[in-house]
Parts: sequence; structure tokens; C-alpha cells
Amino acid sequence: MKDVIHTKQAPATIGPYSQAVNVGGTIYLSGQIPLDASSGKLIDGDFTARVQQVLKNLSAVCTAAGGNINDIVKLNVYLTDLGEFETVNTIMAEVFNPPYPARAAVQVAALPKGTDVEMDAIMVLPPKK
Repeated sequence: MKDVIHTKQAPATIGPYSQAVNVGGTIYLSGQIPLDASSGKLIDGDFTARVQQVLKNLSAVCTAAGGNINDIVKLNVYLTDLGEFETVNTIMAEVFNPPYPARAAVQVAALPKGTDVEMDAIMVLPPKK
């Protein structure tokens, strides 16, 4: 059985998919790009601001699923310029607590709405006490 996760604290989807799906306490988070949740538009700012917005969006979905961003066990990072790899590392070290999630970083030709960064993730909810 799968439960759909949705929050207005993260951008609405821009296609026929869910923000996240919970299957037995494992949450599959769809890709997030640096959209503002209220306007649905790409944010202004530099690459650092865009990465921070993506992580803010992922965090909002994690919260809606009953966890937090540090419950992410696998993170996929898609960049149109792999030269920004170190910037992503720096921001991740500020946002995530050790132990850090497993991760892949992949350079791609293009991303939705012309952005330069997207991330999706898998989160596992901690056991209920």
C-alpha cells in the first residue's frame, strides 16, 4: 500500500506525479528544483541560493511525511555543471548532520524550467516509540 505525501510548504508538482510516496515507512521523494512554494516560480539568486531552496523544498516534504531532512538515506543530485560539485558539498555539510546520506551527483544536459540543480531522495522514517 502506498500513501501520497503532499504539502503546500513545498512547490506543487509540475506534472503527473506526487511530491512523495510512503511505502511501509520508506518515503520516495520526487525531484525538487528551486521553485518558491507560494509562487511556483524559480527563485532569484545565485547557485548557492538555488541549492538552499531545493533542500528547503525537500525538507518541507520530509516534514509532511513525518520525518526530517536528516532521515534521508539516499540523495541524488542533478547538475547541469558538475563544476558546482564543491558548492553542493559545502551546503550539504551545513544542512545535514552526520552520518550523511549516500549520494550520487550527475551532470545532465538540462533540467525542468531551465534550472541548473535538482535533487530527489529516499527517506526512511525512524521507528515509532
